[in-house]
Amino acid sequence: MAAEQATVAEQEYLETMFWIDEAGLPMTGANIARAMQLSAPTVHEMVGRLVKDGYVERNPDKSLAFTADGRERASYIVRRHRMIERFLTDVLGIPWDEVHEEAERIEHAMSPVLEERMRAAIGDATTCPHGHPIVEGIRERGSLLADVEVGADVTVLRFENEAEELLHYLKDAGLHPGLAGKVSESTEDHVTIRSADDEHLVTRSVAETVSVRADPAPPPRAAIPEQLVLSSDRYGR
Repeated sequence: MAAEQATVAEQEYLETMFWIDEAGLPMTGANIARAMQLSAPTVHEMVGRLVKDGYVERNPDKSLAFTADGRERASYIVRRHRMIERFLTDVLGIPWDEVHEEAERIEHAMSPVLEERMRAAIGDATTCPHGHPIVEGIRERGSLLADVEVGADVTVLRFENEAEELLHYLKDAGLHPGLAGKVSESTEDHVTIRSADDEHLVTRSVAETVSVRADPAPPPRAAIPEQLVLSSDRYGR
């Protein structure tokens, strides 16, 4: 596959850039540096290599964009990562809040044969365990839980920031993709969903990272919240 021609470092950058673009954030050197917790000069040097190798191009406003080849490679890398996560949860039984970092360790070393076997093993699964589409182009936009009004019916779609610390917190709160309920409380400090079995309380900051299908749905946001960009350690997409 084309992605295998890129170096591991280039694959990691392309993966991060894809996640930034998918979340609707500007694909800039500054956002990449913040996402990967790297210095601006380090990112500038690698972006220059990605431009030279034909994966990305610079826009007049200094933002970045994928070339056709770059998007194809980045999409494949992310698709493979999410497929591995699904395999780890569904086939090996690893808890969904522990597979993100494990998949990152596996994805650059797997053979085409192993990849093919994993794809067969996950069957017709369409999302990773955190709700992100395995195949690009089928991502329901949804709304951020923090914006949903009290009394609205919600179904959790995905967790926009997959930093492991956040995934642990969300699992402890009883949230998971597919959870259906009603927003029973929304304050400056927290948001609570009442499901058929329990109440699920998360801080408002965490609610900024949870996408839901809501009825009624709030107006779309003009800007993406800071919480989608950073965690305490790194961008966790």
